[in-house]
Amino acid sequence: MLRIGSLPVCVLVALSLVVGSGTARKAEAAPPQAPATAEPQKPNTWRADVWQPPAGLKQVPIWPGEAPDMTGVPQPGERVEIAETPDALEGHTSEAAWDVSTPTMTVFPPKGENTGVAMIVFPGGGFRAVVVTKQGTEICNWITSRGMTCILSKYRVPKSNHHYDKACDCAVTPKVPRALQDAQRTIRQVRAQAQALHVDPHKIGVIGFSAGGYLVAQTSTIFEAAYAPVDAIDRVSSRPDFAIALYPGHLCRGGKTLDPGIRVTKKTPPTFLLQAWDDPVDPICNSTLYARALDAAGVPSEVHLFAKGGHAFALRITERPLAIWPSLVENWLGEIGVLPPRTPGRMP
Repeated sequence: MLRIGSLPVCVLVALSLVVGSGTARKAEAAPPQAPATAEPQKPNTWRADVWQPPAGLKQVPIWPGEAPDMTGVPQPGERVEIAETPDALEGHTSEAAWDVSTPTMTVFPPKGENTGVAMIVFPGGGFRAVVVTKQGTEICNWITSRGMTCILSKYRVPKSNHHYDKACDCAVTPKVPRALQDAQRTIRQVRAQAQALHVDPHKIGVIGFSAGGYLVAQTSTIFEAAYAPVDAIDRVSSRPDFAIALYPGHLCRGGKTLDPGIRVTKKTPPTFLLQAWDDPVDPICNSTLYARALDAAGVPSEVHLFAKGGHAFALRITERPLAIWPSLVENWLGEIGVLPPRTPGRMP
C-alpha cells in the first residue's frame, strides 16, 4: 500500500556542499544574495587528514585489506572540509570528507533502552564528498536517542557512483559502483556482527540523504554483490529490512524515467520517502518515479511530498510542518513493526 502525504513548509536552501547540497545535476539554484548589512560568510577551511568521529567513538574499515577495484584509481589523501554553520545542532561547524579511499563505518550505540534496531546512515554529497556532520553524526544522535543503534557509513568518493562530471558536462555512471560496494559491505558487516552489536539481524535498515538516498534505493533493489566476495561476511545478506530515503537524487533520468538499474520487486523492503516539491537540487521526480515503481511491485511504502522545504534540510529545519519528519519516520517504523507503536496522534 502506498500512503502519500502533502504539506506546505517554508524554504530552506543549503548553501554549500559541506552542509549537504551535493548533486549529480549540473543545474543548481544559486545561493541567495546576503543583504549588504549581513556579516560576511567565513570561507570554508580544509584539513589534510582523515575525518574523525566524535570523541569516544571509533571508525573501522569495512574491508579486511584494500577496498576492491582500486587498481589504477588515483588515491590522493583524504581531506576534510570545515564550514562555519551557526545552525549546527552541536558546536558551530560542519564537516565533509573528500577523497575517501578507505571506507569505514562508525557505530553509535543506543541511548537508554535498546530497541534492537540498527539503522545505517548514508550521507549525501553528490558522490563528490560525504557530508558527515549534517547528514551523518547529527542524524545518528537522533537515531540513538530513540534507542536504536546507528552506523555511519563513510563510503568512497569521488566519482564512485552516478554523478555529474564537469569534464564532459554530462552525467556519468562509472563501470564500477564503488559507493554501492561499500554500502552493501556495510550492511553485511552489521548483520554479521549483530550479536556483538546487540541488534536484531532482522531489524537492520538504511536511511540516506540526497546521493545517500540513491544508495538506499540501490541496496533495496540490488542484492547480488557488486564486488567479488572477499571473506565469509560476503555470504551474509545485504538486503535491508526497511529503507528510508530523504530528498533522494540520481533516480530520475531525463526528468521522466527511473534509473534502469533500479528494478523494484516484491523483495524490496518497506520504504519511506520524503521530499520537498521545491527542491532546487534533486527534482521531485526522484521520489515520485520510485514511489510508482514501489507501488507497482506491491511494496508497502509511505510517501510524504511537502510543498516547500528545499534541499538538504536534514534535522536543522525548525519550521513546521516539514520539521515533523522524524516523528513521521518513527510512526512509520512503529506501524511496520520495527519499533514499538507510538501513542496515536502523538507529535513533538
